[in-house]
Amino acid sequence: MPPPVGPVAIPAPEPAPTEPPPPVPAMTPVSFAALPGWQQDDLRQAWPAFMSSCRVLAEKAEWTSACAQAARVDARDNAAIRAFFETYFVPNQMRTPDGADTGLITGYYEPMLRGARKRGGAYQTPLYRVPDDLVTVDLGSVYPNLKNMRLRGRLAGKTVVPYATRAEIERAPLKGKELVWVDDPVEAFFLEVQGSGRVQIAETGEMVRIAFADQNGHPYKVIGRWLVEQGELPADGVSAQSIKAWIAANPARRQELLNVNPSYIFFKEERLPDASVGPKGALGVPLTAERSVAVDPSIVPLGAPLFLATTHPADGAPLQRLMLAQDTGGAIRGPVRADFFFGFGGNAAEYAGRMKQRGNVWVLLPK
Repeated sequence: MPPPVGPVAIPAPEPAPTEPPPPVPAMTPVSFAALPGWQQDDLRQAWPAFMSSCRVLAEKAEWTSACAQAARVDARDNAAIRAFFETYFVPNQMRTPDGADTGLITGYYEPMLRGARKRGGAYQTPLYRVPDDLVTVDLGSVYPNLKNMRLRGRLAGKTVVPYATRAEIERAPLKGKELVWVDDPVEAFFLEVQGSGRVQIAETGEMVRIAFADQNGHPYKVIGRWLVEQGELPADGVSAQSIKAWIAANPARRQELLNVNPSYIFFKEERLPDASVGPKGALGVPLTAERSVAVDPSIVPLGAPLFLATTHPADGAPLQRLMLAQDTGGAIRGPVRADFFFGFGGNAAEYAGRMKQRGNVWVLLPK
């Protein structure tokens, strides 16, 4: 005979185990003499980018004094600029938690695509505006230890659920949210990787800037790594150029490859009154070709100057110069990690596509 059924006490769930915080990467203060190429760099080329950073940083207490002094420096005097940094800043060599002082330096650029306001002919690939149902939750407003982290999704009733992945958006297009239509789905994908670009409009011939507006909340996955894992490309042979060549040779598998990256970028249109001015980065100021980098903002203060020592992808020559941390990127994670902005044009695209160098990073912080 079965025992009588009565009230069952349900034990309270055990709290989820908390993982210890990751080790804090080391910032080792050094002298400027330890920076290779510091004396040879023409700092006048970086000065306008630094002054752009100061427009934002001057509002922060620790940067106020340095930025105020910068206004008195002659932008034409390389020696005066060098003396300014050596007087008001301390270089800090970045190291990974395991002590390594070298890391991966990649590159990005501002691409140009051909597009149209209306779908038709070759223009079949949409670039989307931010969807109306995309919800963003600032986690730092609730959990201070999650500062700068955001949760993106959509509402299902009263619950926030993940937003559609790339594959799901391809299957169910966001009708009515098309910003422009472009003629190349592969270039559209790489536009997302770069974060912003220019589109020449077929109907009028005008050039407009298409800038990052938001993201679907899914993590960025590197499609080149997937090609290596599948045995399609050698580990030392991955570049934007080799990926595009693989797609051209395997057109039936194009979408399979692109869908490996569930992240999807939404755009906004901006006017382009001056073609020489770069797109705005995460700091909110225009990027400067070969003087702006994207960094991990949880480690490197956004807007800070940093010194980069790496090699050029074209010929392996030393690439040692003062840069400004003015942007971020989904794949840019870690203390010794930077994405070098090459600017706009054919050479920029070529160099950025091949940039996968080792390098050292020193962050310059106010004394």
